[in-house]
Amino acid sequence: MLLHFTKMHGLGNDFVVIDLISQRFKLRPKHVRAIANRHTGVGCDQLLVVEAPKNPEVDFTYRIYNSDGNEVEQCGNGARCFAKFVRDQKLTGKRVIKVETNTGIIELNVLDDGQVVVNMGVPVFDPESIPFDAEQFATSYALQAGQQTLEVGVVSMGNPHAVTIVDSVEYLDMATLGPLLQQHSRFAEGVNAGFMEICSREKIKLRVYERGVGETLACGSGACAAVASGRLRGLLDARVNVTLPGGDLLIEWQGQGHPVIMTGPAASVFEGQIRL
Repeated sequence: MLLHFTKMHGLGNDFVVIDLISQRFKLRPKHVRAIANRHTGVGCDQLLVVEAPKNPEVDFTYRIYNSDGNEVEQCGNGARCFAKFVRDQKLTGKRVIKVETNTGIIELNVLDDGQVVVNMGVPVFDPESIPFDAEQFATSYALQAGQQTLEVGVVSMGNPHAVTIVDSVEYLDMATLGPLLQQHSRFAEGVNAGFMEICSREKIKLRVYERGVGETLACGSGACAAVASGRLRGLLDARVNVTLPGGDLLIEWQGQGHPVIMTGPAASVFEGQIRL
């Protein structure tokens, strides 16, 4: 079967987006891996699927697959691309779009300048809910990573994140530390490992090693998690510019009980068809 797709990216975090409303296909992990393969497929960090809503209170269902074929809960950069995609494809004319993910409902707001504002929901710090092996909540935890002991903040933005403060993201040994944290035994379902350099209370630099993907040029949920963790530790203000390898995101969080708001761009690259 020929499957129509759109290649998109959010700050270099790249996606293949598939509309399964106007075309019918049952995606399996082997199909995701074939599409995501950068040598023999289209190539992407994640594959995003647009489906008709099962909940009458939302506009679409939003499903996310990592390049290894596993379905995951959340992707902030993908959410911005999702909003642009459904408008570009004339699946909706709305500027405020509600979509349902595996972990709940998120709201997407497309601005006049093309930037997309995403309500990413309220961050979760309860260890059991993340899930993370800890006896009780703390703003940071000591984790053994090889020969190093790292202080990490642990937070879920619908998907699990471990946030480590570093002196410099430029000289970070990501190839070693990323996999050590991502596969750490205290995270039952793995974790997205974020490394944050604090430039000021209003600006950070961030690199993220994602589950099932590796390091990406940008991670929207990782940026939200980093700001939430840094703010919880008293290190950041409520409005923070996050510089990732692929570009900048604006993250706002007013504190406990409030949702994290992310603003950033989304871009289409090309459309095509692939035979599966």
